[in-house]
Amino acid sequence: MEATNATGKAPEGSRRFSHKVSVVVPTYNVERYLDQCLTSIQMQPFANIEVICVNDGSTDGSLDIMREHAARDPRVRVIDKPNAGYGAACNTGIDAATGDYVAIVEPDDYLTGNMFGDLLAFADSLDGGPVDIVRSSYWRIFNAGTPNELRTVCLYQDRVNPPSQPFAIGDGIALLEHHPAIWTALYRKAFLDEKHIRFREYPGAAWADNPFLVETLCQTDRIAYVNRPYYNYREDTEEKLVASTRRDPLLPIKRWNDMQDIVERLGVTDRRVLSAQTKRAINYCGLTIDAVGLDHPGVREAVTAVYQRLDYDLVMEQPLVTPAAKRLYCELTGRPDPKIGRLSMLPAAAGEVWYRLRHTSPSYTWFSITSFLRHRRGRAGAGA
Repeated sequence: MEATNATGKAPEGSRRFSHKVSVVVPTYNVERYLDQCLTSIQMQPFANIEVICVNDGSTDGSLDIMREHAARDPRVRVIDKPNAGYGAACNTGIDAATGDYVAIVEPDDYLTGNMFGDLLAFADSLDGGPVDIVRSSYWRIFNAGTPNELRTVCLYQDRVNPPSQPFAIGDGIALLEHHPAIWTALYRKAFLDEKHIRFREYPGAAWADNPFLVETLCQTDRIAYVNRPYYNYREDTEEKLVASTRRDPLLPIKRWNDMQDIVERLGVTDRRVLSAQTKRAINYCGLTIDAVGLDHPGVREAVTAVYQRLDYDLVMEQPLVTPAAKRLYCELTGRPDPKIGRLSMLPAAAGEVWYRLRHTSPSYTWFSITSFLRHRRGRAGAGA
């Protein structure tokens, strides 16, 4: 199936250039899903790829699975290294890449359709030189492999509507407002090298995708987007996310600060980007408050420091931030009570419910509503 342009139509006269895609698979102890992941990459109709499997010190059977695939397919090569975390593994793969575009595929996910071929064909149909980043939507899979499995499109499906393509991130701001999803993309290798863009090398996984998202999207006006899902992303359960946050409750806040440092270093002034960062700040602080409470050691101070970096007007303009969360912002930053009515976010919330009903499913929409209601008290600042 052909890629589509900004108007939703297939590009006419697509120029087919010779491309090679380097697919980086950073792996640590994922033997359960790795065979499916690698097979889905090798089965892509676009065949001019190299698959760089980076074994980040796995202690299970992941390395053997990689070597089995490499023995059967000369396009697959294995780099075996001591454990150093997700970011370091991705960087090892990017540095070893010989393709003109780089993709990152996480080893517990898989691809469907002609992802690489469609994205490259669309990028090649655009005028003005090479495209630096080609993004697409993706599938979200909840409770994978169980009777309760739920499959739905991501929450920026049909929301990325730039006036023309390629574009700067302000014209496709939904890509910066939702899950980082850095793996549902192709990155021009020369762009990454010219801008000195690599992952932060934190220990473990540590949300290293967050800074990479900002580093890439905010350093180019050559972004393209295909409104079709190819990448299948296995979502963590809500319970697993809360448990992970409890183990390191300040992690979301640390990563937002890293993202904001990049925005400030790059001198970004686009109000749409700053608004997206504001929304993410409040959401990430809310994750921490949900998990351990505002009175957990260090949390109040960390949340206050984040809120002090935010612009008051941008906070108040967020339509889907609850009045209680806005009042907490004012309390922690010494602002006067904004006297916001409890029903002020109702129109925006109703619009969001309608979007999810049309684009996802009634069961996912109900899950979203009940999740919001469960966590509303914590995000207003109440203790655990």
